Amino acid sequence: MQRSREDSMGPRLLFLLLSVICDEIIFGSAEDRTKAVLTLEPNWTPIFTGETVSLTCSTEGEHGNTYYQWEKTDKDSGRADKIRGWERNKMYDISKATETDSGSYTCITNRPASRSNPVSLTVAAKPVPTAHIQSPEAPFYPGDKVTLSCDIAEQATWAQYFWYRDRVLIGSNSRSITISLSNEAGQYSCSAQRGNPPYPSYGSPNVEISYQALPTATLTVVPQSPVFTGETVTMTCVIESLSGWRYRWHKDGNEITATSSHTYNTDSSTLTIQKVQWSDQGNYKCVGERNARPALSSKSNDFSLYLGGQATPLITSDRPSPVFTGNTVTLRCGMGQSTGWRFYWYRDTQTSDPVAQTDGDSYSIRSVRVSDGGQYWCRAGRGDPVYYTQYSSAVWVNVTDSPRAVMTLLSNWTDIFSGETVTLRCGIQGEQHSDWRYSWYRDGHEIYQWGSGSEYKTTLSTSGNYSCRGTDRRNSQTSQTSEPLRVMVLEKPRPVLRGPSQSWLTEGDSVTLSCEVRGSATGWTFHWYKTAPYRSGLEPVSHEYRIYYVELLSDSSRGAGGSYTLSPAALRHTGVYVCRAERGETAYQTEFSQPQPLWLTGPPPPSVLAVVPNQTQHFAREALSLNCEGIGNSSGWRLRWFSEWTERNRCPYGMTETGPSCSTSSASPSGSGVYWCQSESGEQSNPVNITVHTGDVILESPAHPVTEGDPLTLRCRYRHQPSNISADIYKDGTLLHTSSTGEMTIPAVSKSHEGLYKCRNPERGESPESWITVKVSGLYSGSSPLVLVSVVTALIVTFVVITILLLLYHCKKIKDLRNQISQSGQQQGSSNHTSNQDQTELAGSDGAQSDYVPLQRGTTDVYDTINAEYMPLRQKTSDVYETLDISHGQSQDNGEEYDDVGS
Repeated sequence: MQRSREDSMGPRLLFLLLSVICDEIIFGSAEDRTKAVLTLEPNWTPIFTGETVSLTCSTEGEHGNTYYQWEKTDKDSGRADKIRGWERNKMYDISKATETDSGSYTCITNRPASRSNPVSLTVAAKPVPTAHIQSPEAPFYPGDKVTLSCDIAEQATWAQYFWYRDRVLIGSNSRSITISLSNEAGQYSCSAQRGNPPYPSYGSPNVEISYQALPTATLTVVPQSPVFTGETVTMTCVIESLSGWRYRWHKDGNEITATSSHTYNTDSSTLTIQKVQWSDQGNYKCVGERNARPALSSKSNDFSLYLGGQATPLITSDRPSPVFTGNTVTLRCGMGQSTGWRFYWYRDTQTSDPVAQTDGDSYSIRSVRVSDGGQYWCRAGRGDPVYYTQYSSAVWVNVTDSPRAVMTLLSNWTDIFSGETVTLRCGIQGEQHSDWRYSWYRDGHEIYQWGSGSEYKTTLSTSGNYSCRGTDRRNSQTSQTSEPLRVMVLEKPRPVLRGPSQSWLTEGDSVTLSCEVRGSATGWTFHWYKTAPYRSGLEPVSHEYRIYYVELLSDSSRGAGGSYTLSPAALRHTGVYVCRAERGETAYQTEFSQPQPLWLTGPPPPSVLAVVPNQTQHFAREALSLNCEGIGNSSGWRLRWFSEWTERNRCPYGMTETGPSCSTSSASPSGSGVYWCQSESGEQSNPVNITVHTGDVILESPAHPVTEGDPLTLRCRYRHQPSNISADIYKDGTLLHTSSTGEMTIPAVSKSHEGLYKCRNPERGESPESWITVKVSGLYSGSSPLVLVSVVTALIVTFVVITILLLLYHCKKIKDLRNQISQSGQQQGSSNHTSNQDQTELAGSDGAQSDYVPLQRGTTDVYDTINAEYMPLRQKTSDVYETLDISHGQSQDNGEEYDDVGS
């Protein structure tokens, strides 16, 4: 252990010896060493970012071979770093210093060998100065002088200051400035500068220097000019802000001092002039002063005091005589422009006590009576003690009874309906002139004022008591209000439309619809409408909570008197009709009447509505098909239907529309209604009433009219077969027949069988009602136009063929006669002559039978109608077939051929 220590001491001693030798070589001997001095320029701290700093290292024995080395010691860590190596430059410059340049700096020299004193350098952020007000305290007033100071960090180091007003430079070199208000008010800021080169600070935030107006002195005077000699005038100077004011008074620019006529005190805000004289006239003003800021107030407004001579008021009336009772008459006591008066009113004598006193210059007598008439005076007084004027001259007020207004109702009828416009007339009893304007009242409340004439038109909605009153344009006097006129307003009427008891009618019938407004028969004009599918321009009608649309009939004027007749009625008249009434100059209209359906049936039209199955009643959820069938194709025809008071041109919901047909595999009750086919030109088929029933019983009856003489079978059909299938058949609500099988057949129907039919089963209940239409029998009944044309064509061809056969027959007979004449001689000629005469008569008879006799109407089956087997000939003297019968009498073969045909 001892040996180890001895071994380690050797190198250490060697190191110290070498250090001493090096130090002697580098720095010289100890006698030659002089301490280096380090200086900082500029010599202040802190240094701000962006400034330039110079460090200078100097020694006494330095010469041209002196070298310098620089070190910087970090303040926080204490670590020393060499920042510059050996060089001849004795200065270390820091340009645009930053906070990282902060630290302790040291310089080292070699000849003489020396280490300088440390110099501490602190770099801080560039400072922001503050401009603040030194004096006086705010608020500021015009005339004040305000001193501002610029404060900044390291105040002593800053050599120069700059001042700005509203960002414009106004001065430099002074840390503080003094400004005068009000001309130099604005936004003030400052900045500072130091060093060389100059280093500026940031600019300070703005400080606003503003001022407020001097306290306002307001001069009030009682009474106002003009004043009258002998009155007392009081002037008051009021300064509402601040306190401690003393007051000074000026007249015509000269300060006032107390005199025998002036009560004046400098500590008081009031100046009183007692028993004013002409010499007191002039312009007065006041001003306030005090010891504190502000020392003065603004000068008050000027008051011009002038005298008005002798005070005698002028009395006037707003009504020329006479004044109508009930009106208001107002008397006015004029005192010119002077104010502050109290007015005293006298009647009949000036020595009496006043009848009234008013603060204003007017006195109103409301609802004047005859006893209020007479002679009136007035005078005024003001001040304390009261100064009275002279009495006015007199004015006469003559009062007479007011005329009464009379109201009349101008109407040709006494019943008035809600929404109807009426005319009321107002007149004034006993007044001949027309310079009246009128006000109108209902139940005492004004509803219209000052109409241009004596008549007033109004639309009434409720009943009420109406009255009027007139106002004379010449003097604004009013008449007495008229006696109330009771006007009863009835609910808006709905006319009653009457038509045939049954809606199903036959083409050719005469149908009359009548429309009337119940309880009101005067002045009405009636208009007739028919329902139509919706399109723009149609009027909507509400009935039983449903909306449908109607259009005015082109010939509606035929029914203006309340009666509309269709004679003869045709298929095109099928539809639902309503009426409406109108009267008065303003065309007041009633509600629409209840609807009246008319369903017309007749001979087969160009189109037929085919119903499959062919019945009027159908069970819900069963198949149903409706199709327009016509000559050729069905183009141009559409299916129309009417349901729930609405006419439609589209298939019901749930049915498929294909051209002019509607079909469904599951019928719905919403498809119930009256259906027909209609062409673009307005032609219509017979209507068919379709009922889709959700119940258990329906009555099977034909969809189309039944021909008179044909059998008719009615059958009760069930959704679920009952154990007892018997049924009661009803017509027009009366039991017609009880059937054990549930059906009934009428062998040959007649017009008397028309009506509403239904059936009833004891288990399943009853069916809806269906209308059975019976049409008159005839050849064309139930036939289509194509069949009719075929029948007519066949008859014409038959007639032509028969005529040709007859001509051939006659020609042959003539030829035979001529042969007989030539063979038999004169005698035979005579016999042939007789024969020819007979033939001529026969031919003449044949010519006389050329009239065409139309065939009888047959069954509803078109094909049965034109079958010759079921067409027996009808005997008639002019019948073509009768002529054939005569001819056939000469040949047995021909007679047998006719029997076959005849049979």
